[in-house]
Amino acid sequence: MKVKKAVILAAGLGTRMLPATKAVPKELLNIADKPAIQYIIEELTASGIEDILVVISRGKEAIQNHLDGLSVNITYVRQQEMKGTGNAVLYAKGFAGDDPFVVIYPDDIMVSKTPVTRQICDAFEKHGLGAVAMKEFSDKDIVKYSSLKVDLLENNVYKVTDMNEKPKPGEALSNYSILGRCVLPAKIFGILEETQPGLNGEIWLTDAMKQLARADGMLGVDFEGIRYDTGNKLGFLKAVTEIGLLHEEAGAEYKAYLKDLISTWK
Repeated sequence: MKVKKAVILAAGLGTRMLPATKAVPKELLNIADKPAIQYIIEELTASGIEDILVVISRGKEAIQNHLDGLSVNITYVRQQEMKGTGNAVLYAKGFAGDDPFVVIYPDDIMVSKTPVTRQICDAFEKHGLGAVAMKEFSDKDIVKYSSLKVDLLENNVYKVTDMNEKPKPGEALSNYSILGRCVLPAKIFGILEETQPGLNGEIWLTDAMKQLARADGMLGVDFEGIRYDTGNKLGFLKAVTEIGLLHEEAGAEYKAYLKDLISTWK
């Protein structure tokens, strides 16, 4: 089944990017000459996605204003209370219906030859299982993320049969973790409705995906590309710099400027 729908989880408060996000949604912070969320929209459309639902929260109407007029069908729903990513995805039940759909965390900006969304959609469409974008971390860093139990299926695609969130040292299932993109079957909604609140009393999508992985198995795609976590200040600065260097209009001059700056910096 072809994947034609996507959900962007844009209801977060952006506290890691204060004070900038006091008045401006973090999704509208500029990277070069475009807001972060526009990179997400462009990735989705380049991946064949036709319908997008953006889950927002109070005070984020500016996202709608910016995305007006883009050549894709975008609708919006407001998450009434911050009850976790799983709760946010449940707002998409009517939108998705019985169809598979992409879930995107807009903090994660991906730069790749083939859009990362397209890479995980290809895996889903070939094997018929939910799929996640993943990368390998060091032993030191995996404790900050989810850890996936994986077995190589083919090339850069793995079978995922379990996962645990922020494992203690020595308890990681592997050093692979989910990063910002997944494709889910519609049955995830039934699992979410039965998922009990976890950390901070919220419903987490990873808890539901754990059940899906254990019951049916999922896929992990060790994707081609670079990921920037623009939800924190250092990650945002890296994205601004490295994406800026690729800018068609200003990239060459920016590169020369940085070389000169670094050579004279004290």
